[in-house]
Amino acid sequence: MIARIGRVATLALTLGALSACGGGSSAGFGGFRGGMSDETRTQLAEAGAIPDPERETVWDLFANNDDPNVTVEVNRYLWNAALEILDFMPIEAADPFSGVIDFGYGTPPGGGRAYRATVYVTDPALDARSLRVALQSRGGGAVSRETARAVEDAILTRARQLRIAAGDL
Repeated sequence: MIARIGRVATLALTLGALSACGGGSSAGFGGFRGGMSDETRTQLAEAGAIPDPERETVWDLFANNDDPNVTVEVNRYLWNAALEILDFMPIEAADPFSGVIDFGYGTPPGGGRAYRATVYVTDPALDARSLRVALQSRGGGAVSRETARAVEDAILTRARQLRIAAGDL
């Protein structure tokens, strides 16, 4: 019986402590916002003591509040390396938000066949899984997987070189 009372008391104390941690609604109780008056919050924000005055609790740090229409989610080294490696092809379309670069037909230096390519950078990580290259020749359609893989390897190698040159290790 005493053990059961102890468990109930512990549960009640835990719930009380957790409820005290919550900031409540944006208006809070009695005109307070997150345990702080709006006037105090404004003064601290103007003084630079609060980096983000709209943040209510520590859990707001883990929310993904980035606007997907503004943030770019592709690796800049892969993007720039693809532009450098395939610079003999004209760019027909490029969308850094979706990570797609569409190149027109171009003949590589020392080559006799014209190719076109579509490069898809799928992730912000500098990783082989973040890059897809589709190549097509003018007369023969799709090229062999080995040729496409050689272009992917050249782009990945150049991207790593660009990263090392920038000092982002």
